Amino acid sequence: MAEERKQAGSRWPAGGSGGGRMRDAEGGSGKMRGRQATKGYFTAGLAALFLCLTALLVFLPLVLPPLPPPPYLLLLVPVGLMAVLLALVALVPSDGRAATAAVASSCVC
Repeated sequence: MAEERKQAGSRWPAGGSGGGRMRDAEGGSGKMRGRQATKGYFTAGLAALFLCLTALLVFLPLVLPPLPPPPYLLLLVPVGLMAVLLALVALVPSDGRAATAAVASSCVC
């Protein structure tokens, strides 16, 4: 009688759990999953690591001597990258229909 109630209340056919092997492979029932979901995003170790990184980024520039400026040609690298990106934006058509029509018309023999 108890088994009939169990089967009637089950949402899986024939009273099965619909993935018992998968549940066993994960190491137990859904209780572990619920415990992990309520756990905070940052642990105490991560908070300590971020705090140390922040302190290093604040105090190291005050302690270390200033670095010499980079060579002038190295300063042109970001300018060149920006020029390439601007050229790509200027040359690529913004209308997708026009771009596909141009490609389709060039393929017609």
